[in-house]
Amino acid sequence: MTPAMIPTGPAAGAARRRLRSLPPLRLLVPCLLIAGFTAIPLAVIVYYCFDVGWAVVEPLVFRPLIGELLANTVLLCATTTACCLTAGVALAWLVERTNLPGRGLWLALLASPLAIPAFVNSYAWISLVPELHGLWAATLITSLSYYPFVLLPVAAALRGLDPALEETGRSLGLGPVRVWARVVLPQLRPAMLGGSLLVALHLLAEFGAIEQLRYATFATAIIAQYESTFASTAANALAAVLIACCLLFITLEVLTRGRARTARLGSGAARAATPVRLGRLTAPAVAVPLAVVGLAAGVPVYSVTHWLGHTGSAGHAMSALLPVLATTAELAALASAATVAAGFPLAWLSVRHRSLMTTVLERSTYLASAVPGVVVGLALVTVAIRYTRPLYQTTILVVAAYVMLFLPRAMVNLRSAIGQAPPVLEEASRALGQTASATFRRVVIPLTAPGVLSAAALVSLAVTTELTATILLAPTGTHTLATEFWSAAAEIDYPAAAPYAVCMIVLSLPSAYLLLRQSARGVTR
Repeated sequence: MTPAMIPTGPAAGAARRRLRSLPPLRLLVPCLLIAGFTAIPLAVIVYYCFDVGWAVVEPLVFRPLIGELLANTVLLCATTTACCLTAGVALAWLVERTNLPGRGLWLALLASPLAIPAFVNSYAWISLVPELHGLWAATLITSLSYYPFVLLPVAAALRGLDPALEETGRSLGLGPVRVWARVVLPQLRPAMLGGSLLVALHLLAEFGAIEQLRYATFATAIIAQYESTFASTAANALAAVLIACCLLFITLEVLTRGRARTARLGSGAARAATPVRLGRLTAPAVAVPLAVVGLAAGVPVYSVTHWLGHTGSAGHAMSALLPVLATTAELAALASAATVAAGFPLAWLSVRHRSLMTTVLERSTYLASAVPGVVVGLALVTVAIRYTRPLYQTTILVVAAYVMLFLPRAMVNLRSAIGQAPPVLEEASRALGQTASATFRRVVIPLTAPGVLSAAALVSLAVTTELTATILLAPTGTHTLATEFWSAAAEIDYPAAAPYAVCMIVLSLPSAYLLLRQSARGVTR
């Protein structure tokens, strides 16, 4: 290239920026491999549908049952997500922006449902109110179980906002409502959308709680089809529609998120916002979180404690519980490490080399999480038997299923943590002569560690309660707390199920506490 051909001025700057935005091959290749790995269930579903032909698939997809299941699933997602969003934002504002007595304690209590699996919550309510069923019952139970996914990131975002921005808005003549709408809400949007997407993805794949409440969705119908005809065409057609719903939710989240970036230098706001004084509204304000905690955590704890009192020999129960507890803890630890390791390069790619290609690549990993675990499990069984038979009936295959199912839960926190780590600090490290590996070790890891821990905690919570994929893939003789609980609950043996419910709650407490601590530091935004 001759000197005359070398771009200068603004054109040269634009060219350099485009070159820097291109992802390096050492990052792009592993991300492509991870995305391809998570696409295995989708590939199996597509294979089965193409194998039988469109003439067979068309009447299975375009029939009244599909319309009914689609309406039920969309209604549940809409009502529950709206409830979680409303409750999460309102409670976060009440805790973070008012002089509510005991605000720190309230945040911990409001986050406590994270330690109570949705199907345990459902079991608790049904054991006390057996006639509970239908859409509104499902909305109630799932909202009480999932609203912390919105509460924690929004609370962290509110805590990190600079009050000077709101004061500037008020000085320009904006009232409280317009300040909230034009100043605060846009800054909360990433946290609100990320939490809402998690809730929606949970609902698409939720089986245990919905099945107990006798509300038909795609997830319950898919599992019913697989139970009646193993790997049936009808079940794969249902799964394909469910994946289409997931694509719709992901697209909506991407379109509404915008391109705003949250990284900044410093620890955040130099001072906390002045809390709103509740005055005579203090008593009603306290009643709101008290009622939510009572319904979301009080009812399950009371029910489980009640049925635990009817359990037989404590010694026998303990001897049966300990191995199951150890197995569940081991699987949760392995899956957390593997999922975070797989998600970090994808999150880095989507944040630091943002483009349509990287966004599509990252969001493609969400598809497997939109289908019930049984679909992922059967896809891995099919692939293992045909191509990697030594992996069949091994812990490796179980962990692989967990990575597919729960990678999106880790991605939300990983993406936020990387987004808030200022790239200028890495550039300064490289300018001082540090190698790329040294910069990653000394700068990137300390900055993103809280988000990594939050991601691991979310995955651990999910693994502790995963049911259908574990049943299909776990080595013979392997039992987890979720599978043993479901075995007893399916027989309506509430006393026998209670010890496993207690253990799931206890095992989930450290992860829930870790999420709460990281949220208190404002890193899960």
